[in-house]
Amino acid sequence: MANDEVILLDFWPSMFGMRLRIALAEKEIKYEYKDEDLRNKSPLLLQMNPIHKKIPVLIHNGKPICESIIGVEYIDEVWKDKAPFLPSDPYERAQARFWADYVDKKVNS
Repeated sequence: MANDEVILLDFWPSMFGMRLRIALAEKEIKYEYKDEDLRNKSPLLLQMNPIHKKIPVLIHNGKPICESIIGVEYIDEVWKDKAPFLPSDPYERAQARFWADYVDKKVNS
């Protein structure tokens, strides 16, 4: 997928955007980073996320993927030839999801 265009609309201190930045780095995916001014949202952000009008938005070949968890899952599925984020064993995958959910709830509470 060398010809893929990947853009990340984000705001650097966003913990939600950090999820996508980490996922892209883990998969060694090159992308264009566009820092958003949340007080003056860009036309691109409003076009790519017209429902929630918020960051982060991952744009892959012109198609938007909104919400950070969905974006991380998308990255793992599209670039599945590079180190998978979750174990192949269903029980181990469930355990990994449990701990990810636990951390997510602790950090965001």
